[in-house]
Formats: sequence, C-alpha cells, structure tokens
Amino acid sequence: MLRKVLKMNLEEMELILVTDVGSTTTKARLFKKVKGEYRFICSGEAPTTVEAPFEDVTMGVCNAVREVEELTGLKILASASEGIIVRDNKSPGAEGVDLYATTSSAGGGLQMMVYGITKSITGESAERAALGAGAIVIDVITLDDGKPLFEKIEKTRFTRPDIVLISGGTDGGAVKEVVTLAEILRMANPRARFGADFRLPVIYAGNKDAREHIEKVLSDRFALQIVDNIRPEIGVENVEPCRQAIHQQFLEHVMSHAPGYDKLMKWTKVPIMPTPMAEGKMFQLLAKQYNANIIGVGLGGATTNVYSVFYGRFVRTVSANLGMSYSICNVFKEAGAQNILRWIPFEIDEDELMNRLYNKMIRPTTLPQTIEDLVIEHAVAREAIRLGFNHHKLLARGLRGVKPSELTDIIARKVEGLETYIDMLRVDIIGGTGGLLSRAPRRAQSMMILIDSFQPEGITKIIQDSVFMMPHLGVLSTVHPKAAIEIFEKDCVVHLGTCIAPRGVPEDKNAIVLRVKMYMSDESVVREEVSFGEIKLIPLPSEQTITMEITPHKECDMGAGSGKTIKAKVSGGVVGVVFDARGRPLQIPEDRKANRDALIKWFKALKAYPEDALERMSKG
Repeated sequence: MLRKVLKMNLEEMELILVTDVGSTTTKARLFKKVKGEYRFICSGEAPTTVEAPFEDVTMGVCNAVREVEELTGLKILASASEGIIVRDNKSPGAEGVDLYATTSSAGGGLQMMVYGITKSITGESAERAALGAGAIVIDVITLDDGKPLFEKIEKTRFTRPDIVLISGGTDGGAVKEVVTLAEILRMANPRARFGADFRLPVIYAGNKDAREHIEKVLSDRFALQIVDNIRPEIGVENVEPCRQAIHQQFLEHVMSHAPGYDKLMKWTKVPIMPTPMAEGKMFQLLAKQYNANIIGVGLGGATTNVYSVFYGRFVRTVSANLGMSYSICNVFKEAGAQNILRWIPFEIDEDELMNRLYNKMIRPTTLPQTIEDLVIEHAVAREAIRLGFNHHKLLARGLRGVKPSELTDIIARKVEGLETYIDMLRVDIIGGTGGLLSRAPRRAQSMMILIDSFQPEGITKIIQDSVFMMPHLGVLSTVHPKAAIEIFEKDCVVHLGTCIAPRGVPEDKNAIVLRVKMYMSDESVVREEVSFGEIKLIPLPSEQTITMEITPHKECDMGAGSGKTIKAKVSGGVVGVVFDARGRPLQIPEDRKANRDALIKWFKALKAYPEDALERMSKG
C-alpha cells in the first residue's frame, strides 16, 4: 500500500536517504545502488534539536544531512532548509534522492499508559502490545495492583502520556470491571504530553461486549479508537491490531504536536516510525534470515531496549531511564555503585564516579577523552543491559492464566515450568546496536560488553551493528525490503565471533572447565584447555567455519547434559572465538584487589584495551 504512494518504481531507485532522530543525536545514512545492489555510502550526524532553545527537530535533521552533502558533493537539501529534495523518475541524475524516510525517539519517544483488569493477564498482554509498537510504558494500572482508587486517579492525572491503552476481559466475559477502568480514566482526565488543546488518544482493546459502555464513558472527552480484543480468549493473545492502532495514533496525534515534527512529516511520504519499532523489525528480519533464536539490545541515550525472537515469538521491552547519556545517572542509581565498580579495574571512589557520570548526563554528546573514561562508560553499559535484560525476561514468558497442559505453542513445551522461556542454552545469536556499541574503538570491547551483560551459554554467535543503522534499515524494510536486506548483509552486520561458555560452576575452583578439539581448515587438530575463571581468545576469521569437539567439566553443561561432549560447527569473526570459563552465572571476585586482577586478566585475554593502559591500571 505504501509503495503506491511513491512516484518512482522501487527498482529504479538509486539514492536513498534515511534519518533517525534520536534522543541525543540525529543520524543520517545515505544508501546507493552500486552495480545492481544497494550499499551504504556515508553518514552524517548532528545533535538533536527537540529541546529549547531550538525546539525544532528539523534543524538537527538538516545539520546531519548537510554533513552527507559535504562528504558526497550531492545536493539533497532544498534551499533555506525547506526539506529534502525527493526527485521523481523523470529526472534521473537530478538533485536530491529517490526516497527519504525517518525514525524518531526524540523528546522521550512514544510514552504510553496501560490499563488492564489483572496485572498478570490482560495488563501484561497490553504492556507487550505497547512495547512491541515501540512505546515506553510509563505505568501499568490494574484493578488488582494493590493501589487505592485515589492513587490510581492521581497517578493517571499527572503522568501526561501520549496514548492510553485499555484492555480487559475475554470476549463475552467481564464487562463491569473494564468499564470501571474507563471510569477511572475519565475521573483522572489526564492531559496529553504534547498539544494542550487536543484530545488525548485512548485505544480500547478489551471485551467486545463492553464497547458500547466504553464509548459512553470516554468518547466525549478522549480521542477513542476501538480495536480487536488483545485477549479474545484466555489462551489467545492478539496484539497486532492494537499495535497498528498505536502506530496510527502516534503519527496522527503525537508526532504532529511534537516540536518540529509537523514539518518533518511533510518531508517524507513514509510514515515516521518509532526508533525501537524499527530496531525490532531488523532483529526479526535477522532471526528469519538465519532461522535462529536471537536476543538483541538497542543501547540508547535515554533508554535500553531489549528484543528477543524465540522460536518465532517476538518480544520487545524498554527500560525507560536506563541509557548512556541523559539517563546514565539512573543506571548508577538502579544498579548501585558496587555493581558498576566491579567492572572498573582501577581505583576510583563512589563520589568521583558519580561526578563523572553527572558530567556525561549534562553534556550528553561528549565522548570519552581517556581510556579510563571509556572503561567507566563500558562498565555502566554492562549494567544498563543487565538490568534491561532482567526486565525483558519478566515479559518473555507464556500467557498467564493458562494451565501448562493447555499450552500448545512450541515455546511453552520447551520451557514448561519456567518463569521465562528465555533459555540461554538455546539462544543462537546475540546482537547489539546503539552508539556506544557501534562506535567502540575496538570490536573486542563491544563483544565483551555483550558477553558480560547477557552471559550466553553453549555456543552463541555475537554480532553488532556496524555504524548504528539498524533503525534506518528497519523503516526502509517497510518500503523496500530488498534494499534493506542487501545493506543489512553487506554493510550493517559485523560478525564479532562466537562465545563458547558452559552452564554451571564447578565446586573445584581450580578445575579445567573446557577441553576442546578444533579441526582446522588445514586438517590439523588443535587442542585447548580452559581452567575455571579464564577467558581464551582463538583468532578465527569471519569467513571460516571449523568443527569443534567440546567437553565440559562434569558439573557443567554445553547443552547435551552435564559433562557430555558436543560436536558442532563454529564460525569466526573479526574478534574470533571466545572460550569463557568464568562460570554461569558469571563469577566475579568480591574482593576488590582480586576483582581488579581478574578484570585486567580478562581484558588482556581479549585485547580489549591497549596493553600499556591496562598495565597502568594494574599498578594504580
């Protein structure tokens, strides 16, 4: 449907420009058709201008695009910054590009409140629907949340969401309870975050028998939209109609009132997509391309988004206020100083650590100026991802309210009895995107951050976004999937390598945890032994795949059972193959000196930071 809006045939498109208006930085990416396939050409970046004194996101977009113009010599911006020049098929070789699209998470992104009858059933399903549509869920109100009525009203009244979602009751089920939710919302009468004079969008996705009552309660005060029930039956979750409605309301009501977005929306015929939603589309595409279970993270300036595709089921969660610039001090608060300090191999007291993070928060576009500053940011990143992943696992689980015997999907059968269906031994790929990961000075740094944060088990490929363009390709895939896939494969994905780590911790801390036979391409056989607490790096190029026989300690498991040998094909990467025998869950020494010594040893093993800097830290 969207492609009909475009004047030019997709196959005739030569130049494509996509921007992402982030909370901190606006990023422009230029793609071009070269010898019959689409490739990434160059990028431009500038600070986002959603806040005072500018309060116009198009200024940041123009600044980022000007950098692309300077690098390529192309004329893309119209005179007086009146927008992007989008040419048609009658003028090949003319100024401008053939397609322009954009994503956005600026101004706090899409912020929603969710209402449900029960926290563990309809509330949780509604939260999954909102998160999957790219929203930040700022609060969940349910009848069984233990809060008194006045507190529910007060919380709603002063929250200032962009959209409210109400869900509750199976079709033909509860009516009174879901109407009560609507009455609470009416009494609270919240105002929208943007646009003081327009009605707050409310989406109703509950029991169809209550629709008439919901309309009577809400239609005169809110912009009400009614869609199919999220939980039409207790054992069925139907979130797609709700997600589509959220995206529609985001474009029509939220974006049109945010600073400068009314102009930006006129510059592109492609609907503006929330950045997290675009990232999620690319992780879904990757899971489909490789037929794999995947966990991904988008590490942003204000939020940390975690994505999982597990046996075809997609879940996204957002940890609001866990980010690497505006929200970096919230990571410090949530994780605690000691959890961040355990990743820093030099002496620094809590006050100095806090002051450095405050500096980053008030100057969000600054970059680390020393190795020590870089190590601190990487320490915070580990904790932001860890906290985000813990939150993710709370929602990545089977439907509540359904007896295990009634579950028929493959996920439930595989993880029956577990609180979450995320089983790290069955995760094939872990991927990362975001400025900090994509721009790490050494690829080994981002690989180690992902390993330390997610603690993969078994054999897991580790990948990352090369220059932070997964959101750009996500929105592009809605218009030109062929171009998105080609760029994704050729220029976006960086294969960092493979992590091999057994589940479990041996009682004997001097034990050999892994014994490995590697059958190399030159027909030689290389043997390795890895003791508990060690990391070993085996260089193996991305294009090479070798067969390994891996025998774990009798108290550890590589996926076949405790102590049982597995045989598998293992691929390399720009970093290589990492044997991680530090235990699962990860065993980090509590004694400060032992902790520092261990970190230095691990960083040296992966060549994560310059040798002289690590030597200086070890003596400091």
